[in-house]
Amino acid sequence: MPQMSVAIVGAGIAGLTFAAALRRAGVDVHVYEQAPRLFEVGAGVQLAPNATRLLHRLGLGDRLRAVAVAPQAIEMRRWDDGTLLQRTPLGDLCLLRFGAPYYTVHRADLHRSLLSLVPRERVHLAARCDAVTQSADAARLTMGDGTTVVADLVVGADGIHSVAREHLASDRPQYSGQTIYRGLVPAERVPYLLAEPRVQLWYGPDQHCVCYPVSSGRQVSFGATVTAPDWREESWSARGSVRDLAPVYTGWHEDVTRLIDAAETVSRWALHDRESLDRFGSGRVAVIGDAAHPMLPFRAQGANQAIEDAVALARCLLEEGADGLGAALRRYSRIRLSRTSRIQRESRDSVRSFHLADGDAQRRRDTAARTSSGLDRHQWLFGYDAERAVAGRAAAVQNNG
Repeated sequence: MPQMSVAIVGAGIAGLTFAAALRRAGVDVHVYEQAPRLFEVGAGVQLAPNATRLLHRLGLGDRLRAVAVAPQAIEMRRWDDGTLLQRTPLGDLCLLRFGAPYYTVHRADLHRSLLSLVPRERVHLAARCDAVTQSADAARLTMGDGTTVVADLVVGADGIHSVAREHLASDRPQYSGQTIYRGLVPAERVPYLLAEPRVQLWYGPDQHCVCYPVSSGRQVSFGATVTAPDWREESWSARGSVRDLAPVYTGWHEDVTRLIDAAETVSRWALHDRESLDRFGSGRVAVIGDAAHPMLPFRAQGANQAIEDAVALARCLLEEGADGLGAALRRYSRIRLSRTSRIQRESRDSVRSFHLADGDAQRRRDTAARTSSGLDRHQWLFGYDAERAVAGRAAAVQNNG
């Protein structure tokens, strides 16, 4: 295959996974990150088997096992009395069913793990991209310092405010009306949550709360989502206030209120998303992760889909080769669009389901939850293999050609 040069905008989960997948095949790849130093802020992230199988193939199995937690279940509970409404088993049963584990991990640990796969000289810091352009024979980044980066392909992994996405669409992020407080609590302050490692969710009117252990069980990560029409600040580093958060959960189950009271600091993040694109790449420019399909966090699939995108696009490029960039990007879009659009829709719909006021609709939701607690309903999500999806599409085209 002729040598191909790739410039990636953004050194988050999507960008580093994509860089790692390409470097494994010897592709000339460089990552450009606007931050002056590399660190991944935030709290926890859930990694489902559809992502962990791909990370293991990249060589991160041992690192993830060392820093992550393998929860035994996902539990859905009622907001006021903690009644268990649904329990989805994970642990060994999930591993046996899908051939890959379910992990909860601190974002910083995941970020450091991915960074270990990319040579440091390939990651350029304090490198803000102001514009993306392309011509018939190259794609270009115009950097904040006035310099230009030229590559065969530019891939935007630069989040919901993606500069690369602006090359493909003129839309803007839309505020969901929801804000989330995120925090980390030392495990010894909330031992009652750690008798069994699990993901716990409490659903209630206009808000919900989720928590799970991270950092090898040393910390508990939580997210408390509330309806907030007037809060629109979108920054991982925006400081929230525990004193403001605690009264919002007055009357909730003591496991929730004690968790919030145990937090010293929280961040506050206004939740935005965008409509799905009709393509994730054109010519010599493509987008992955939140730059392609930002998702509300209510299916816990944002990072997972970014990892799927990265591996799928890398596989498309490697199979089509440097002379087939257009074909590779069209193939990538065809494979990824329907899946990511479905998860985007389900994430939006989950807001209404999670936040139902007590009443008939809430009782119907709870009854349905009690009758669908197994892993079967997750087969389409957890059982998906992004690399095999690319190979399967290629085989189908050959057979029909």
